[in-house]
Amino acid sequence: MGRSRLAALALITVAISWGAGFVLMEPAIEKHPTFNFLAFRFTIAVLVMIAIRPKLFRSIDKTLLIHGSLLGLALGGGYVTQTIGLLFSTAALTGFFTGLYVALTPILAWVFLRQKISKKALVGVIVATIGLGILSAGSVAFGWGEISLIACAVLFALHIIGLGLWSSKHDSFALTVVQLAVCAVISWIGAFAFDGGVQLPPDAEVWFAIIFTAILATAVAFLVQTWAQGFLEPSRVAIILTSEVVWAAAIAYGIGQEQPTFLSLLGGSVMITAMLLVEWGSKNKELVPLEPMAH
Repeated sequence: MGRSRLAALALITVAISWGAGFVLMEPAIEKHPTFNFLAFRFTIAVLVMIAIRPKLFRSIDKTLLIHGSLLGLALGGGYVTQTIGLLFSTAALTGFFTGLYVALTPILAWVFLRQKISKKALVGVIVATIGLGILSAGSVAFGWGEISLIACAVLFALHIIGLGLWSSKHDSFALTVVQLAVCAVISWIGAFAFDGGVQLPPDAEVWFAIIFTAILATAVAFLVQTWAQGFLEPSRVAIILTSEVVWAAAIAYGIGQEQPTFLSLLGGSVMITAMLLVEWGSKNKELVPLEPMAH
């Protein structure tokens, strides 16, 4: 199996873990302030990764620290603007506007890196955006919440581009730790600014959601993404990762947390089609020579 195909399969597992994490987070953040949840999630993820490989600090030089910090600012900023957007908008619109990074990624990669997008990837972007629109149930609105969510989509797109640009130049493990550490700092700032300070998780259900998302949906997932982006163009990464919303819906339906609707099934099918259009028959096994641009 070529490295490109293996990286794509690895990113699908990341999207699945994010989808499962979203299902766990939904009831958890009803009991626990969002920024505190994110702060504990990122902090635990960093501590676990350091415990697994305490010598990782030897791989951190000035350049890695700068690149990792910039990536962490984009990623952490994306989570913050997404949270703010959710406060002023609906869940459906939050999913749609956040998912716009699938379209913004190749556009920004072209603007900043002059990276051309393949016809197949362009078709995939258009189809995936249509799928996201269907999943949003056709909701249309524009206000401060939507402005914040557009900023979120831009930041996630820039994170994907930055990873594509720098991931192959650094140790993946160390680069992931720096990114997540910056996200933890941003989340703690948000916790003190909006949540009134540190608040411990109230029960076992919230602790389980934090630990699951910290280890699988954060430490493992972002490590895999950081590695995989050394082998894939940004548009492919964005299309694969945006399938997170489909996996979240499938898991929620499977455990009875939500009931499927015609629009959700149709939108999910369209997004899966977009991913298959991009991945089917892809034979690219070479490293992307650019240094491209999200979750």
